[in-house]
Amino acid sequence: MTQPLPIRSINHVARLTKNLEASRAFYRDVLGFREIRRPAFSFAGAWLYNYGLQIHLIVHPEIGEATGPIQTRDNHVAFEVQDTSDLAQVERLLAAHGVPYRSNIQEGTGCKQIFFRDPDGHHVEVAVYPPPVFLDE
Repeated sequence: MTQPLPIRSINHVARLTKNLEASRAFYRDVLGFREIRRPAFSFAGAWLYNYGLQIHLIVHPEIGEATGPIQTRDNHVAFEVQDTSDLAQVERLLAAHGVPYRSNIQEGTGCKQIFFRDPDGHHVEVAVYPPPVFLDE
């Protein structure tokens, strides 16, 4: 068996955006990220940080439009909250910001998930997750 890569953690998630200001405001005002210094690239964007994670917003005017209902099985970034009272707060904050969302109960675990989209249609999930169960133990 080969050795795995010496990965320590996830550093950032990159999100393409058509509207930098709307995405910056969403990740800052709705999700609580703070803007950090970004190198002087030849393309527009913004870097934000919180929860031990960076979000790199990259302006790309040709990304597709999100259509259809909010999906639970689509590419997404997922954030963990501590308990169900936090989930209730997430729902209140999303409603206050006018962000449509979908609640889902995961079969088998009973895990409640909240799915929504950022201004460019990228799916985001928030949930209280059960601890992982390793298959090789």
